[in-house]
Amino acid sequence: MSPPAAVAAPIRWSPTFFTSLRHTFSRWLSDGAVGANPDFRRLWFSSVLNSFGREISNLAIPLTAVLLLDATPAQMGLLVALELTPFALFSLPVGVWLDRRAKLPIILRTEFLFPFILLSIPIAWWLGVLTMTWMYVAGFLIGTGFVVAGSAHQVFVTHLVGRDELIAAHSKIGATDSVARLVGPGLGGLLVQALTAPIAILAEAIGFLVSWWNLTRIRNRDRDPPPTDAHPLRDMWEGLVMIRRHEVLWTLAWGIGVWQFLFNGYMALHILYATRELQMSPGVLGAMQMFGGLGALASSLAMTWMTRHVGTGRTILVGLVGTALAWLALPLIPAALFGSSTASAFAYGTAIFLFDCAVMFLLMPYIALRQKVTPDAFLGRMTSTMRFLTVAAAPLGGLGAGWVAEHLGVRAGLGIIGGGCALLTVVLLMSSLRRVEAR
Repeated sequence: MSPPAAVAAPIRWSPTFFTSLRHTFSRWLSDGAVGANPDFRRLWFSSVLNSFGREISNLAIPLTAVLLLDATPAQMGLLVALELTPFALFSLPVGVWLDRRAKLPIILRTEFLFPFILLSIPIAWWLGVLTMTWMYVAGFLIGTGFVVAGSAHQVFVTHLVGRDELIAAHSKIGATDSVARLVGPGLGGLLVQALTAPIAILAEAIGFLVSWWNLTRIRNRDRDPPPTDAHPLRDMWEGLVMIRRHEVLWTLAWGIGVWQFLFNGYMALHILYATRELQMSPGVLGAMQMFGGLGALASSLAMTWMTRHVGTGRTILVGLVGTALAWLALPLIPAALFGSSTASAFAYGTAIFLFDCAVMFLLMPYIALRQKVTPDAFLGRMTSTMRFLTVAAAPLGGLGAGWVAEHLGVRAGLGIIGGGCALLTVVLLMSSLRRVEAR
């Protein structure tokens, strides 16, 4: 019996369908005061470009080290550590500096430098002089740029949209970040597979140039704050004291700090694990990383509902539980699940889906909450001081994970990371975060 005509008929992609889809997407873009703000939309667009570039380089840079330079676990740990060391060295003085300067010019100057740092990697490769030392220096400079531009960007968002719209702003940024997380790894994997990792890094450099040009068109530029005679060291100390005395900020500082320590151990090992333990090619790895984009998209779309009905603090705790479960599951995946490497790859993708879904619930409310509870005069210092407190020990996570993997194996390293996150989850479930209901 032939199927009914309604089932057998092919789907017709009419112009009306695409017009309706475009109008729906446009309404979502312009929804609310945040979406109607043209300067926020420019900042948002640059965030999308940078997110795509970051997802590509998250594969391309470590794959350059692993595939082209045959990096060891210890070298991968050092590479991750050097990317994070600037947070420990420069976050506190950068916070004081940001509280005394307009933020947009700082963002523009930093973003203009990023492409040239990235371009040095493919140029060195083409000239035959690329080494792990070169990668270490590039990683350190990129990390320094993120300390400056990242802190300035978070404060500038508050300037553009106001405190009451921070959750909405971060939800929109998170939603499009998740699209980049969905598409970027697959694109990066294909670029690495077809054109080599340095070419993929070149694509990210071009994206940063376009982002810089777009940001120059923002009209609502912040001004330099009133001059102050306070000594910079006093300002740094005041920022530290303010956070230490604030119950919510202090809990977030040490809790996210421990999580970042574990996360950067994971970052040092996960490419090695996927390529050497699970024998995944760059193309397959990129495709499986796209599962993370699906998870990030799902959580970003549910973010507003979660913070409204569950509470900001409990949403952060949900994210923490999810990351612990994902890290515990990853090292349990065999090289050939049910005798199939494809099944192992999909199991890896499922764990990445859970992890990225949870990360959005953990980090997006965390960023919005800390900005919402901080007075204007402390925003720059709070942002950079929190980045210092949460990331200062993270380089040791990368180094420690590399050492463990060298001596006990990559699976053992990932297992220890998962166990540490489970313990952190138990401790924070008993903290004041359960009572934080800020929307």
